[in-house]
Amino acid sequence: MTVTASPAAGSGRRPPARRIIGVETEYGITCASTAGGPPPLDADHAARELFAPLIARGRSSNVFTRGGARLYLDVGSHPEFATAECDRLADLLAQDRAGELTMADLAAQANARLAAQDVPGRIHLLKNNLDAEGTGFGCHENYLVRRRGDFWNDARTLVPHLVTRQILVGAGHILTDPAGRRPARYAFSQRADQMEDAVSSATTRSRPLINTRDEPHADAEQYRRMHVIVGDSNIAQGSTLLKVGAMDLLLDYLEDGGDLSDLRLADPMRAIRDTCHDLTGTVSLELADGRTINPVDLQAEHLARVSAHATAELDLDDAYRKVLDLWERGLEAVRSGNPALVATELDWAAKYQLLSRYAQRAGTGLDDPRVARLALAYHDVDPNDGLRARLEAAGLLSRIIDEDACRAAVCTPPATTRAHLRGTAVARAEDLRRDLSVDWVNLKLDDGRSRPVALRDPFAAVDSRVDALLAAMEEPDSPRSGILISSP
Repeated sequence: MTVTASPAAGSGRRPPARRIIGVETEYGITCASTAGGPPPLDADHAARELFAPLIARGRSSNVFTRGGARLYLDVGSHPEFATAECDRLADLLAQDRAGELTMADLAAQANARLAAQDVPGRIHLLKNNLDAEGTGFGCHENYLVRRRGDFWNDARTLVPHLVTRQILVGAGHILTDPAGRRPARYAFSQRADQMEDAVSSATTRSRPLINTRDEPHADAEQYRRMHVIVGDSNIAQGSTLLKVGAMDLLLDYLEDGGDLSDLRLADPMRAIRDTCHDLTGTVSLELADGRTINPVDLQAEHLARVSAHATAELDLDDAYRKVLDLWERGLEAVRSGNPALVATELDWAAKYQLLSRYAQRAGTGLDDPRVARLALAYHDVDPNDGLRARLEAAGLLSRIIDEDACRAAVCTPPATTRAHLRGTAVARAEDLRRDLSVDWVNLKLDDGRSRPVALRDPFAAVDSRVDALLAAMEEPDSPRSGILISSP
């Protein structure tokens, strides 16, 4: 399958539909002893220590940042970073990495405080999906779509893609048998075995692939949010690009009249586990009409339809062309049994090569504790304890967005969405120590005079009402305390 080049101007083709996309990542947290013995802090106390500067500054563990993102402590003591609204894939990659950098900085500050207090422990933040006790936590994607009556019919036809995309964008996982009846083996995904339903309104009680809760964070008459909660947390930028880029192109295909209904699975929850545990990608999955297909061929069919749609209708930029190229090469890596084809770009392949080569050199199996520690280090966001920097320096993990741009995204919001307005307001309030209440839609200067501003258009990066709010912050009699309050 060949990915076509972008057509010349005047061809009549259009860019993919402009869409707001965001990623929410829950981080695992642990406090390891530096003196041997049990951890000096449990996860709850470690999380409180991590968020201590935020609470001291704004009396809240739920804040919005200068970069337009949301940083908060979620249920279960999971630090969470939700990217600002992005309408460009490059911005989303920078924002996602900005979340890692933000978490790493909070951990470094916490560890400095622990050392100053002679607490024999070090906090680690892990961008993965499963802790040592088997508790799962997620990485969620949000795609803004136009409100229309047949949306959920289209959404349900995306379930087969979400079930099988793990062979491309899974983060890799070592499966062990607690009873010791079979050796440890490698699987595509940590998240797949945690899922319990295809489409529902639940999130924790019964985890679905797609959450149906109608919470658009925008004008509800025009938009709704497609909330995908089945994805792995990714370290490799290529995995994140392919994960969100493929979904964006599939949504464009469906919105333009495309059809995936003939690829419905008979039993999605069985299929997601069977797909996860078979590295060959050849396990037989039953379709709703009685036919069978394997995960590689199912993904190839999705790719073929999107590629044909792109060739006929779309003018793709470099980022989207890279999505299609990586989609194709990722499938070939699974089909040929050669992870090296994408081992610098996709997490499951990079991690597989790292762990399997170490186990081979050490003469051990994947169940060796040293292999487990290496797997955790792959997901550790600390620049010293984690492996990202060393893998990148050695050419074993490639970047799409350079580190300077990612660091800039910590404090600089995307310029083309509502996040620009929010981030600018938060930055001005912090600098001037003004009381500002913030959520995804609303801004309210707590001066007793200014009216709340509701930003219901997530595509709007300019708003005269926000200009007036910024001007009101400059008034000398406006209350000063710098308390930034956010609400879900």
